[in-house]
Amino acid sequence: MTADSNSHIAWQRAQLRKHRAALKALEVDQLRDPTCGTSRRMQKTIADLERKIWESGRCIAEYERRTRRPLATDRGSLASVSWTHWSTSPVNARPHRHRA
Repeated sequence: MTADSNSHIAWQRAQLRKHRAALKALEVDQLRDPTCGTSRRMQKTIADLERKIWESGRCIAEYERRTRRPLATDRGSLASVSWTHWSTSPVNARPHRHRA
């Protein structure tokens, strides 16, 4: 994964990882002890984590829709993109090697 130049999006990605890990841990605890997940507090915690995961995911997806280059190269796809967000250098540029 590449580093984000937008610090807010980098923070959202970190939060997404953190909340997914916490939710996974709670779900594992529920599998080990089925009576653990029946409390209101546990259900509220799970609901809060799911909401936070959804919000971070939505924020990241919105950012990527605004800034990602189109994968298709047909004229219609390229015409609908805002060219102001494009960088002038390719992301994975390799030095061109000349054959001898």
